[in-house]
Amino acid sequence: MDTVYALSTASGKAGVAVIRISGPEALNAVRAFCGEVPPFRTASLRVLRDRAGTRLDEALVLTFPKDGSFTGEEVAELQTHGSVAVISSLLTALSGMDGLRPAEPGEFTRRALQNGRLDLAQVEGLADLIEAETEAQRRQALRVLSGDLGKRAEGWRQKLIRAAALLEATIDFADEEVPVDVSPEVSELVTDVMSALSSEIDGVRSAERIRTGFEVAIIGAPNVGKSTLLNSLAGRDAAITSEFAGTTRDVIEVRMDLGGLPVTLLDTAGLRETDDVVETIGIDRARQRASQADLRVFLVENGTAPDFEVAADDIILNAKADLLDDTADGISGKTGLGVSRLVDRITDVLKLRVAGVGVATRLRHQQAMERGHASLGVVLQLMRQGEDASDIAAEELRSAIRALDSLVGRVDIENVLDEIFASFCLGK
Repeated sequence: MDTVYALSTASGKAGVAVIRISGPEALNAVRAFCGEVPPFRTASLRVLRDRAGTRLDEALVLTFPKDGSFTGEEVAELQTHGSVAVISSLLTALSGMDGLRPAEPGEFTRRALQNGRLDLAQVEGLADLIEAETEAQRRQALRVLSGDLGKRAEGWRQKLIRAAALLEATIDFADEEVPVDVSPEVSELVTDVMSALSSEIDGVRSAERIRTGFEVAIIGAPNVGKSTLLNSLAGRDAAITSEFAGTTRDVIEVRMDLGGLPVTLLDTAGLRETDDVVETIGIDRARQRASQADLRVFLVENGTAPDFEVAADDIILNAKADLLDDTADGISGKTGLGVSRLVDRITDVLKLRVAGVGVATRLRHQQAMERGHASLGVVLQLMRQGEDASDIAAEELRSAIRALDSLVGRVDIENVLDEIFASFCLGK
């Protein structure tokens, strides 16, 4: 493979910049810069010079062997001063070396996948870790990056391989007496895997919400205080407020961190009948986004019922509580009354939803597990028909194994690789 290089830290002025080099010429590039290659995994201070002997910078140089590097290739890292001029001079020098070229976005991680240092699920976990904004996202991404999903998939795979071997033994010796009935053991193995898959599938939605963020919609009649509440929650004037009904025409979004969970608050148009064409569009959008939201906060006045279907976890509060005598279930974005209590309620509801989350985090994972689960269901049905259906049941078992293999990238992944690595930056 080519030797590739890239700036692995953010562009622009910084205290330190890291330039990563990976491939068969990585150590030769270090030798060209400083005359010798430092011992593996030992940070060494070296003066870096170009071909003409001009001093470019003084940097810490780290090298890694194939079996101990991120990419599974010989890797060198130059920890230089982070000025634009220093970085530019070093990248220019690298571009003039034989056998080296600039890395493409995500190419270091792609090489780690190709060289068996990471499985596909771990690659996705790394992408999520880079994008993590909240504590829950960080913890979840680290679980996937550590290989938890791959370990579970391998455990399921081994059970199904055992089940397939037992079934195929009955096929191979169909004309002979098989001393032991394998059906009970095969059924037990298949049932165990189906149960585990069901549990993981049920947790995908919550896990995906941790990754992409929950949506909480604020719903109510016009001029009931929705935008004022949003501004109070956001701590800034995110939405325009006025005494005139129908001020909010579109859905306004504010991203927040609530108890470590990523949450997008939605301020929606007031729900009412109107002849205003633009306001009608806003109300339609409000209803659509509210129906898709994970949780709704209804603001009502004078004990009126919400003009929307209320789900089990939805929160109903009396608006403008600063004007009420009884503030038990009230809230006021204007004075802040009840706002912290609302934040706690939203956080509690969402934390309950993610309490049983597994390690599968993406729709791709869910679809692969659903394919495997469906094939295993067919296996159990076929086994009730007796030994005559063993060959078909064995093929369904192989289909289930292939579905689980796709979780970690053993098969059927080419169509998703480009999409995954497009989200990576240069140098990763």
